[in-house]
Amino acid sequence: QVQLVESGGGLVQAGGSLRLSCAASGRTFSKGPMGWFRQAPEKEREFVAGISTSGGGTNYADSVKGRFTISRHNSKNTVYLQMNSLKPEDTAVYYCAAGRFFPVTVPSAFDYWGQGTQVTVSS
Repeated sequence: QVQLVESGGGLVQAGGSLRLSCAASGRTFSKGPMGWFRQAPEKEREFVAGISTSGGGTNYADSVKGRFTISRHNSKNTVYLQMNSLKPEDTAVYYCAAGRFFPVTVPSAFDYWGQGTQVTVSS
């Protein structure tokens, strides 16, 4: 069993930045890829970014390339999502997920999920 706890969400103006964190426990963190997804009201959950077990590989949704950066610190069992140049359309609940394969972008490929953290970007 894996427990994931996200933090760092909040309200920010367009053009601003936030850094999300996801603390993992219950599995050897360094042994699996991780991902960030988001879900806006009335929309399906969508892939945002993924990172390989070592951190050497990353992939991003086209909508966030060049603005968001995913990273991980295996000794701290934590994965991060640095979000810059935020836009109102980035408003969503952001979820951290733990998987077994990289690179994958579909939610069904991830086995464990956090409870989510709200990000709201005002115009």
